[in-house]
Order: sequence, then C-alpha cells, then structure tokens
Amino acid sequence: MNAKGVVLKAFDQYRLKTCIDFTPWKGEENYISVFKGSGCYSSVGNRRVGKQQLSIGSNCDSLGTVEHEFLHALGFWHEQSRADRDDYVYIMWDQIESGKEHNFNTYDDTVSSSLGVPYDYSSVMHYSKTAFNTGSEPTIVTNIPHFMDIIGQRMGFSESDLTKLNRLYNCTTSSTFVDSCDFEEENICGMIQSSNQWGWNRHRSVDGGPQTDSTNRGQCEGKGFFMHLSTGSAQAGERASLESRWLYPKPGPQCLQFFLHNSAAADDVLNIWVKEYDVNNSGEELKLFKSISGGTMGSWELHNIDLEVTKKARVVFEGVRGNSPSSGGFSVDDINLSSTKCPMHIWHIQNITGLLASTPAGEKLYSPRYLSPAGYSFQVGVYLNGISSRPGYMAMYLHLTSGPNDPNLKWPCPWQQATLVLMDQQSDIRQQMNMHRMVTTDPDKMSSDGTEFFWDDPSKVGSKVTTADGSFYYRGPGYGTSTFITHSRLKSRKFIKGDDAFFLFSLEDISALLDPQPPPQFAAQAAARLQSAGPHSYPIIAVAAVLAGTILVVSLIFAGNAMRLRRGRSQGSMDGVVVQNTDGFTDERGSSVLPAPSSVP
Repeated sequence: MNAKGVVLKAFDQYRLKTCIDFTPWKGEENYISVFKGSGCYSSVGNRRVGKQQLSIGSNCDSLGTVEHEFLHALGFWHEQSRADRDDYVYIMWDQIESGKEHNFNTYDDTVSSSLGVPYDYSSVMHYSKTAFNTGSEPTIVTNIPHFMDIIGQRMGFSESDLTKLNRLYNCTTSSTFVDSCDFEEENICGMIQSSNQWGWNRHRSVDGGPQTDSTNRGQCEGKGFFMHLSTGSAQAGERASLESRWLYPKPGPQCLQFFLHNSAAADDVLNIWVKEYDVNNSGEELKLFKSISGGTMGSWELHNIDLEVTKKARVVFEGVRGNSPSSGGFSVDDINLSSTKCPMHIWHIQNITGLLASTPAGEKLYSPRYLSPAGYSFQVGVYLNGISSRPGYMAMYLHLTSGPNDPNLKWPCPWQQATLVLMDQQSDIRQQMNMHRMVTTDPDKMSSDGTEFFWDDPSKVGSKVTTADGSFYYRGPGYGTSTFITHSRLKSRKFIKGDDAFFLFSLEDISALLDPQPPPQFAAQAAARLQSAGPHSYPIIAVAAVLAGTILVVSLIFAGNAMRLRRGRSQGSMDGVVVQNTDGFTDERGSSVLPAPSSVP
C-alpha cells in the first residue's frame, strides 16, 4: 500500500517537471505493469513486448527509486554507463562482488546517448560509491573528490536528468506547472501593479521589513529583489493589488506557494484572490481564497494555499490598510503555481544550524500536532543528529497523537499515508529536489512484542505528554527511518537557507487503493490474459487515482511529439537500481519491519 502511494507521488513529479504523463492502461498494445518483485528493476526503453514489467520490491518504496526505475522504462541507462564514464569516475573492479561486474559496463553513444548534457554526478540514475561492493571499500571513485558523497542520491530528478528527459521527448512545457516568479527581472514576471498612488513596488531591502529577498536568504544583503507593500504610507481602508498575468491552469486543484515577510500592523490584511475570465474576456469573477492578518513576524514564512480554478485567471495579492499605526508592510517573493494539491502542513525550524551544533545524538525534536482531513491527529519527531546507531544522519518518525475526533475514528488507524518532506528551497518549484519519505498506517501491524496494534488509539498504546501550559495528550509509537537524509546532503542544495528549514507534511486516506477495479469493456480480453499473473493481481485500474491489488498497470502519454526511445542494442536488457544500502522503515521500539533488500542487476 505504501509503494502504491509512492508510485502516484512519483507520477506527480513527472507531470510537474516534464511533459510525460502516466495513465491507467486501457488496452493499448504496450504498457507498463508495476509489481512487487525481488528488488527494484526495469527494462530499458519500450521493449514492444506488450506487458512490460517494472518491479518496486521491498525497500524500493521511495520517491527517488521509483523515479529512477521509470526513467529506465523511458529509455535511460545508468549515468555511469555513459561512453565517457572513465573521464569522470574510476571503477574499482577488484572491489566488485563476483558476478556483478556487468552492472558497470559502458555503452557507446548509439545505445546510451548523453543528449549533449555533461556528466552528472548528482543524477538520480548514478550508482552510489559502494554499489555492489564486497566489503567497506568503494566500487566507484569520482575524479573530483567532492562528488564521492554526492553520487547515488535518490532524492529525485537532478537538473540534468530533467534536461535529458525533456530533450529526448521534445518537451517544451510540463503537464502541471503553471508559473514561477522570483522578481529578479525588471518586468516582474508580467505582474500588474494597481494604478493608484499607493501600491506594490520592487525592492532589494526596506526599512521596517526584510533586508534581503527570500531567493537569496543567507547570502549578501540586498542581493535580490522582492515585491513590497508599505502599509505605513496609506490611509485606513485603502487597497492596493498585485495581479499575475493571465494564467491557464488545468481545471481542478491548484497549489499557490509563496514566501511572505509580514511586518504590517495587526489589523492590516493581505487577501489572496483569483480573478476568473469567461471565454470572451468580457466578464470576470473574483473568488477569495485566503486572508492573512498583519503582525510582525520578522522572517520569511512559507505559505501554501489550495486554489480551485476552472478557466483562464489571474492570481491577485491585495493589501488592505487597517487603522493601527504601521512602520512595515507585506513583502512577497518566490511565487509558484502548479496544478497539484498543496502539502497540508508546514513546520518551520529556525536557527537550524545552531540546533544541529547543539543537539546531542538521540535527542528528539517534535513538530506541533496537526489534524488530517480524516480527523486523525499526528506529529513528527526528528532526531537532527540521528540515533546512536546511525551517526551522520537525520532520523524522522511519524506519531499518531490523541485528538478531538478520536471517539469517532476507526482504530487501529487504517491506511493513512503520511508524506514527510524536507523542502529544497529553490525559488522555482521545478528545480526543487525535495527529500521525501512516505509512511502508511497498516491497521494489522502489531507492536514488536505482539501484544497490541501499532496504530491503535494513542490513548491505549501511547505515552502521556504534558505540555508547557499543563495540559496533556497521548503520543503513539513512532514509525519511520533512521536514515532520512545524511548531514552531507542536508548541507547541499538549499535544504537550509538563511538558517531556516521547512518541513512539509500531509496525511491522506489511501484506502481506495485496496479496491480492485473492473477492467474497461474494450480491454476485457487483454485483462483476462493477465489474470494468470496470480490470484491477487488486478491488472486494470479504472481511474488514475485508484490502484488495485498488487499490480499497477499504466500506459504513457506525451504532451509533445511521439516518444523516441534509444533502443539500439538494448533489446531484452534488464536493469535495476542498487538498493543494498537503502534502509527500511523501523519502529522506535527496535523491531525491523522490512527484510534486508536484495540487489537486482
């Protein structure tokens, strides 16, 4: 169940960053069948064999690993299989496990084209330094030592991965990305300032507000730009708007993400509107989605707002002046809009560098408690400096907590999938390599001693927690990973920016993924042929958001030209990601809940 949810999240990343989409199989001649095999592996390219299997086995249910395997299916070999590989890495042949040497073969340009992109140490398609090693020594040594701890990342697509994928499939736009703006260009991304005397202006820094923009937090003051509305220079009741250009999101949910520095008076208000237009541009309809009250925060804060736009529209940031004295205002930066759902909750950790320096290993930091749409209360615990058995890592665990809805909820908690994300604070959402982990509540999971259900009511299986104000709640046992991210990767990218870290959390009901779906009538014959795959296989899914049984069957569609896979000599080849260094999920009571992963060549 967790893997099914992860596969759907991986598809969302393909839609956001490329023109490639995955849809349920409707009887097409060639399609991908995702199943739980003995590891993580896929054929390279479209084999033209009808049912083409792709395995997401034990310990393969991470976002980067799923993206990796689907990149194989889309025609990509491992990065270290390039013809020019030996110019960038050394292969230590004497350290490779016997019989696994073929995994380090190179292929000439007719089989594995680099598509004009330089060698990419940070590719999600690159092996790690210890891939298939016999002991503790590396099998791959990078010519530039800095990249020894970079190769093998499974956070997600690198910039070069996306460049190659979009070149191969002639992608010019992505499926769900709508707009991004960091205000570095003087045209302010085509946004429109209200024509009245009081209004939004582009600044590097402002008195009573931010001294630097959000894009360049932690760098030189005054390096970049943001938009600012000074509420101290207006009369009570005055309004000033900043409108986006015309946008054309796909109908359905959209996510508006932006950074706000709020130094306005407490009764000043920032309204987020959407202005929709009819087909003739002759009428417009305003919808208010959120109002944010003023109040000095003193920092750039991340905001996610769920929108529901059905036609051509503009997003409007409207400031409204209150009555109280003000010496500040509203500042916005790093705006992103995509046709996706927003993460439900944001946890902002400030002074993260100081906390990393002062927090001992084994000491846990807890997020606030949050409520899921289904009514479950939860929080996340983070070991910033890991646990004693895993030094050099950040560890992260999900806890259910007692909440106001508990008497009306199902217990043990059934099939709620938590998405735990450390945000890569790149200004453009398409360039973010967020670190994801997903955890799903299995109602049949037992405690390590077998005496109680792991995900039962926290008041039954949890510990009493007394808060600073004297109130209390119950915190259930934690489940997650002791190897969420290494400290070296934490300090790479922009996970930490201006001494801030942002965690994004969601808890969603995925119980619909349990339900088998009847095949479409026109695919019934093909479905019948696949029933021989096993009594628990359901080869068809009726809608994109619903997976059935143990097999997910998808076809691919492309917004650009027809696919052009580099098949060449790769017929019949099978390929797999190395997973022997991937750790499974564990509960904090000490039991290992996944078997040791296998390696599939």
